[in-house]
Amino acid sequence: MTKWLRLEHAEAKRDGAKPQKNSGRSDHHKGDAILDGFTVDYKMSAKSFTLTKLVWGKATADAVKNDLSIPAIKVILGAEGEPKTRLWVIDEDTFNEFREAYNALQEQTSSN
Repeated sequence: MTKWLRLEHAEAKRDGAKPQKNSGRSDHHKGDAILDGFTVDYKMSAKSFTLTKLVWGKATADAVKNDLSIPAIKVILGAEGEPKTRLWVIDEDTFNEFREAYNALQEQTSSN
């Protein structure tokens, strides 16, 4: 197992996701991991990550191949031995669904 694959698996475990066997090497098991209804692609870099339409398009295509799950990219920034910055990239519709659920929970909590 390569260093990057070990890091991806460790990150998937940290998230509670299930790593995809042979991800990217077959027509099934797309993405790096499955987390609930999400197909997750992990991107790791010491300093930066460039999000392009091509990168997002691949994440979306992988999610469609996984029975229409939701695409997500997790970006982990920070050199080995340094603290990490972890960010999630999701589409606008998914963000709006999360926002609505969060607001509903806040209203429910404040009315109790």
